[in-house]
Amino acid sequence: MIDSGDCADWSPSKFIRYGLNRDVLNYLFVTNADQDHMSDLQGLWDHGVGVQVWHRNPSLNATAFRHIKEKGGPLTGDAKRYLANLTTMNLPVAEPFNLHMAGITSALFWNEYPAFTNTNDLSLVVFIKYAGFKILFPGDLEKAGWLALFNRRDFLLELADTTILVASHHGRENGYCPLLFSYCHPQAVVMSDKSIVHDTQFMSQIYRNEVIKHHPIGVCVSTTGKRRHVLTTRRDGHIQFEVDGQGNFTITTEKFG
Repeated sequence: MIDSGDCADWSPSKFIRYGLNRDVLNYLFVTNADQDHMSDLQGLWDHGVGVQVWHRNPSLNATAFRHIKEKGGPLTGDAKRYLANLTTMNLPVAEPFNLHMAGITSALFWNEYPAFTNTNDLSLVVFIKYAGFKILFPGDLEKAGWLALFNRRDFLLELADTTILVASHHGRENGYCPLLFSYCHPQAVVMSDKSIVHDTQFMSQIYRNEVIKHHPIGVCVSTTGKRRHVLTTRRDGHIQFEVDGQGNFTITTEKFG
């Protein structure tokens, strides 16, 4: 699972425990140490969902995390859980993701603390890969964070064949880095956004312009039969990608508009 954020009518902890009838979450990636990315983290523990492996920016230790977060006020219950995990879930894991996911693999990148001290640029950048399909989750990385990672040859090589980009910082302008599209040419961009709140109505056109340079016809959404360059949770609701063993993917959405 990528992040543990919830909303008023849905939470990952309840979905896993009571929807899927599971009491184990094998792998959790928390891309950003901010509340919106971990707002149901304590809920996993409260509902008896055992997290076996937890990935986050490893350069952000307990002391640094507390120092950064307490600048914004008292720690939330989820932040306290994050802090507790930093001291209890820090040993090498018995079942690494890349060896135990039936061919699905990940590649992780991050900027180091204290070279960066803001949680956005300390985001854990996650590539999830399967059979030639690759989706990039960059957390809330801002321009300075992107530029720092561009100095890494291994990061640039990983970017090159990205299939789908999840827009950084929910599609906000400060997560957009034009230079990114010199290194990767995603077939579509996905935004996890809200109406008006994140001002992504403006940014969706900018991302569309980037995609269309290399993929003018975009991707087909099977739910509607329409071709798209940018998908947003605001417009489309839940967005699902199904990938076969050859890397071909099908997109379905909750809404039909």
